[in-house]
Amino acid sequence: MARHRPSLSLPSIAAGLRAALRDGYGLADLRHDILAGLTIGTVAVPLSMALAIATGVPPQHGLYTAIVAGAIIALTGGSRFNVSGPTAAFVVILFPIVQQYGLGGLLIATMMAGLILVVLGIAGMGRLIQYVPYPVVLGFTAGIAVVIAVLQVPDFLGLEVGQLGEHFIDNLGRIAASLPSLDPFELGVGAFTLGVMLLWPRLRVPVPAPLVGLVAGAVVVYAINRMFGDPATGNAVETIASRFSWEVHGETGVGIPPIAPSFAAPWRFPGADGEPLILNFALIRALLGPAFAIAMLGAIESLLCAVVSDGLTRTRHDPNAELIGQGLGNIVAPLFGGITATAAIARTATNIRSGARSPIAAVVHALVVLLSVVALAGLLGLVPMAALAALLFIVAWNMSEARHFLHTLRSAPPGDVAILVTCFTLTVLFDMVLAVAVGIGLAAALFIRRMSLLTQTQRIDSGAPSLDGLPDEIALYDINGPLFFGAAEKALTSLHLVDRRVRVVILDMHDVPSMDGTAIVALEALIDEMHREGIALVLVGLPTRILVKLRRAGIRKAAGRLTYCRELSHARRVALRWLARAA
Repeated sequence: MARHRPSLSLPSIAAGLRAALRDGYGLADLRHDILAGLTIGTVAVPLSMALAIATGVPPQHGLYTAIVAGAIIALTGGSRFNVSGPTAAFVVILFPIVQQYGLGGLLIATMMAGLILVVLGIAGMGRLIQYVPYPVVLGFTAGIAVVIAVLQVPDFLGLEVGQLGEHFIDNLGRIAASLPSLDPFELGVGAFTLGVMLLWPRLRVPVPAPLVGLVAGAVVVYAINRMFGDPATGNAVETIASRFSWEVHGETGVGIPPIAPSFAAPWRFPGADGEPLILNFALIRALLGPAFAIAMLGAIESLLCAVVSDGLTRTRHDPNAELIGQGLGNIVAPLFGGITATAAIARTATNIRSGARSPIAAVVHALVVLLSVVALAGLLGLVPMAALAALLFIVAWNMSEARHFLHTLRSAPPGDVAILVTCFTLTVLFDMVLAVAVGIGLAAALFIRRMSLLTQTQRIDSGAPSLDGLPDEIALYDINGPLFFGAAEKALTSLHLVDRRVRVVILDMHDVPSMDGTAIVALEALIDEMHREGIALVLVGLPTRILVKLRRAGIRKAAGRLTYCRELSHARRVALRWLARAA
């Protein structure tokens, strides 16, 4: 008879789209998706440009990310409502990569991160990544917000600070030293735009505040440049068009190229020295650490976003399919000039509030961004840099979750507060890679310590009524909690006997749900020690799966030395019989 072999179950691609279609999708749903996509698209255009500039690359690469990755992730991911594109969370990771390896290095690292995400999704790791502790997430997101805000200060104030580096303290020093170069026009435009974006939502007009603020700022700057512009440059206030230039297929221009994203090998983009990169093993090895950090942060951000969207819509996402979709988007987007993408909570929440019904809304959002690039590139070039800095100030503030941060500092247990402060400090002063690694390590150590405190061993009084009068030569111990490397040694070493009359030990293990390799080794050592002292051991109530582990490890029944029982009553009879034989 042929033996049945279980088949490998792979995550379902496009689980979010499949779920929406399976529940029924009609023209009314399509209309809602189109309207939601139009709304999100208008929000995504300025945000994509601002986040690309904050990362250290020209603004069109942020737009290409929203176009390519936004559409691919929506169609292949596991959430109905996630809207993906460049996000503020990545700025702290991506900015140092651009400083060291240039745009080409960033695109290659993004593709590598995409491959890691696909592997994580296929391996079914979506559920595990959701268990990253909240203090870790809050600590590094608040740290990211601080770094983003500081990076925007030069553009907001119009400072002549030059190119900022990757170290926070050095950047603070350079900004402070350049304060005498403050430009009142830049500061005025930034403050005006910030005020418009903060006050506009109070009017309850269904037009996104970022769009209104940037348009108002652009109009003001256009007037200022016409009246007070420098005769040499024509600008009193810096705009996208005055800072950035482009060259595509032999054509050149300023601002944003008015063409759709086209295929280009990532390694043909310039490195930090302005020359095309040489793709080799050394470069791949150097980018592996940053790529892993990008993948981990992208997984955390996208899955948290999916959980938030589930809570708002009472739906369920497929976390593994979402990881695969995020991976595919980050593999393909760099081939068209797009940088790292993940789901954005703010855009996703706006998508849901705008009435989205399926991933089609995110696809429409990508088409709106594409149309803006092709048809409105000239107008986008008029957006002032100070206005984009004001927009990122708001993004950073919302991302910081300052109220939750302060509340956690006041009310959380000391261990969680230590993790929060450590992740925040490392993110600001060093980098995200170190912050996430140390934060998760501290959280794991804290978890192990707490779990070890739950595992206890205590001796049961031989005069208890349930024992029906055990003789003094038989000792009963009760073990409660999992036996793993953090608790096994403590639990089992407490069995060292003080009473030398005891000849049989009964271990009640009904409340031991699991044992790992360390616990098995400790149990073997305990059995050998008791055998040398002439003491027999009876294990009671172990689940079948643990018994199988013990037998595979060679811990088997031995007459007068070791046996297994299901119930205490049976163990009592066995212990008395062994005691009688020994006598």
